[in-house]
Amino acid sequence: MFSLNREREQPFFSTRAHVFQIDPATKRNWIPASKHAVTVSFFYDANRHACRIISVGGTKAIINSIISHNMTFTKTSQKFGQWADSRANTVYGLGFATEQQLHQFAERFKEVKEAARLAREKSQDKMELSTAALSIAAPQDLCDELQSPPVMCVNGPEDKLFRSQSADITLSSEKERIKKMLSEGSICEINLEAELFSLQDSNAKLVAALHEANANVEQWKKQLAAYQEETDRLRDQVTDLEAQGAQGPSDMMKDELTQSLEELENLLKAKDEEIRILQSKKSNFHELKQEREEAIHRLQELEMRNVELERRVQNAEQNLTSALEDRERAENEVQRVAQILDVKIFDLNDLRQSLVQLISK
Repeated sequence: MFSLNREREQPFFSTRAHVFQIDPATKRNWIPASKHAVTVSFFYDANRHACRIISVGGTKAIINSIISHNMTFTKTSQKFGQWADSRANTVYGLGFATEQQLHQFAERFKEVKEAARLAREKSQDKMELSTAALSIAAPQDLCDELQSPPVMCVNGPEDKLFRSQSADITLSSEKERIKKMLSEGSICEINLEAELFSLQDSNAKLVAALHEANANVEQWKKQLAAYQEETDRLRDQVTDLEAQGAQGPSDMMKDELTQSLEELENLLKAKDEEIRILQSKKSNFHELKQEREEAIHRLQELEMRNVELERRVQNAEQNLTSALEDRERAENEVQRVAQILDVKIFDLNDLRQSLVQLISK
């Protein structure tokens, strides 16, 4: 079910959720393990041949749970689920944004649990077969040891065996170093993924706020232009009425127009103040945009560092492969020399028997 290109932990399913842990004192209340939604991923551990759920908040792992065959993920509501981890001595709870995310997580948990059960049954079958084979082969090995001729020491093969043991020690230390490097690369990938999600969220919020501010500025500009046109039109009317010099009802109209003109001028001043405030907010958005660009640049540097780590891991894997090939060639050479020694020992045994027969005659 899980295809791996490299012998290290790799995420094969990720989602975002709010993480909770059961209160160890009451065993009833939930304690939030994260202030906001974090990334929760399924990882495959190639060294242990097991799957685990990992979630990182900042620099701290808030979930590190190895999935076993006897675990059960329970849906307690439409957007909340939980499972118990006896190794960590706690109960984890996840709150999702949608019911679909909860369903996907539960299905993937069920698949991983089934795979763990099959792997456990397979390992038990192998242990039973190996135990039976050892019980059958033990008497035969004892007889072979009693009937085998004395071992002769030859400098050449013994020296090669010594070199093979040294190569085993070197390979084991190389494996430990590569495992440590792979674990560091996995933690770095998790941190990069968490930081990427946070940057994407902040980026989306900044873009939405900037679009909203630009739309408000454009709307206020259109209203201001309309008010200015109306003010110019009313001023033209007032000028025409003053030129005509009419009396009576025209004076009342002039007063009304003057009052409307004053109201429009006050409204125009208020709109100018609002535009000034919006422009100052827009400058703040420019600063936020610059911070966003700096964050993107930092993310690119982290991605380059991740690529460099992957390249180092690939080189280490190639070195390990070549070392294993050298070891296999050395083992083949030792087996060939052992076969030659067996033939020589058999010939010497025949010669000894012939000499004994001659002496007896």
